[in-house]
Amino acid sequence: MKVLVVGSGAREHALAWRLLHSARVQHVYVAPGNGGTALDPRLQNVPITALDALADFAAAEKVALTVVGPEAPLAGGIVDLFRARGLRIFGPTRAAAQLESSKAFAKDFMQRHGIPTAAYASFDDARLAHAHVERHGAPIVVKADGLAAGKGVVVATTTAEAHAAIDDMLGPNAPGAAAAGAQARVVLEECLVGEEASFIVVCDGRHVVPLASSQDHKRIGEGDTGPNTGGMGAYSPAPVVTPNVHARVMQEIIRPAVDGMAREGMPFTGFLYAGLMIDAHGQPRTIEFNCRLGDPEAQVLLMRLKSDLFELLVRAADGALAEHELQWDRRTALGVVMAAPGYPGTPRTGDGVSGLPAGSDELQVFHGGSALRDGRIVTSGGRVLCVTALGDSVRIAQGKALAAVRDIRFDGAQWRNDIGQRAIGRH
Repeated sequence: MKVLVVGSGAREHALAWRLLHSARVQHVYVAPGNGGTALDPRLQNVPITALDALADFAAAEKVALTVVGPEAPLAGGIVDLFRARGLRIFGPTRAAAQLESSKAFAKDFMQRHGIPTAAYASFDDARLAHAHVERHGAPIVVKADGLAAGKGVVVATTTAEAHAAIDDMLGPNAPGAAAAGAQARVVLEECLVGEEASFIVVCDGRHVVPLASSQDHKRIGEGDTGPNTGGMGAYSPAPVVTPNVHARVMQEIIRPAVDGMAREGMPFTGFLYAGLMIDAHGQPRTIEFNCRLGDPEAQVLLMRLKSDLFELLVRAADGALAEHELQWDRRTALGVVMAAPGYPGTPRTGDGVSGLPAGSDELQVFHGGSALRDGRIVTSGGRVLCVTALGDSVRIAQGKALAAVRDIRFDGAQWRNDIGQRAIGRH
C-alpha cells in the first residue's frame, strides 16, 4: 500500500515515520515534506501543496490512504475534494474542521451541547471588545477567531495587554479570518486556572478511540514565561490525566462533541484534539478544539504507539472504527523543540545544522523547519527540530532528549531545559 502524508512539519515527519512500521505500507510520500523526510531513504518528498494537484497525485499513484497533518488544508476542504474523487483520506471535512478554524463556532457549539468551557463573548467591533475588557478586567484571554498556527492567543495579565491584543487582532494585519478577506473577529474568554493537558482521540464519525494523554509546553521560556509558541516540547503520558479525569473527559467533552457534530450533520472523522484545563478538583474544561494531531504532542505519542497506525487510520477513514484499546509503550516519551533565533516572532533561517544523531528505537529527531540543500540540513522555519526520547521515567526521558539536544548545533538555537518538570515535580 502507498500512503501520502500532507504537510511539512515535525508532526508529519513523525506520522510518516510511524506509518513505515505498518506491515501493509510499502511506500510513504510526504507533500511537501522537509529536510528530515528528505534524509530518510524510505520516505519520498513530493513538492506539491495545491489541493487539486495533491488529489491528482494520489489518484495517479493509486495512494491507498492520505493522512492530513496541518489544519490549513483541512479548513480549505481537502477532505471534501478527495472524497468527491473517491480517494480515501483521513481527516475532517471543511464543515467539521470549523471546530478549529473558527473559535467563535467552537465556543457556540460547546455552549449548545453543554461541553464545559470558559465563559466567553465574541466581537468583530473593536469598540465593543474594548468595552468588554473594561467591564471584566484582567486576566482575560484574547483569541483571534481564525487559524493562527497556535499563536493567535494572548493570555493578558493586564487590561493594557488585552487592549493591545484586540487592536492587533482586529487591525488591518489581523491573523486568521481577516487574512482570507473575511471579517476579523476576536473571542474574549475568562482565564481558567489549573494544569493544561492535551487529549486526542481518533474518530470515524461515530466511534472514538482515545490516544494516550500528553502535555504541551506553549511558552517560549523556561518556567512557562514569555509569549506563546506553537509548542516548545511535550511528554506522554501526562500524570494530571488520572483515570478519573480520563473518564470525565470522555463522558463530558469528547462524546458530546462527536455526538453533537453528527447530529448537526457534520460527522467528525479525524484526530479530534481537546486542549484541556484541569482544576485542583480534577474537573476538566475545554480551552479549545483542534481538528488534527498536536505538534509536538504527535511526536511523543507516535514514539509510544505500538499498534498499527495504518490499520487504525484506514478503519477510521472507512467509518469502521471498532471500539478497541491501542497498545502503548509503558515508558515515557519526551520531546524537546529546538527553535531558530527570533522565534516565535520572525525566525532567522538558512543556518547549517550539524551533530544530528542516528535514530534509534529510543531516540528520534523529528524535523519541522528544516530543508536539505546541497546535501546539508539548514534551518527553514521557527521550530526546527523536535528531539524525542523514551525513558523509564519522565526524568530519564528528559535527560536523554537534552543530551542529544546539546550535541546538535545551529547558530542561535533556543530550547527549554524544563520540559516535563510538572510531572517530575509530582514524584
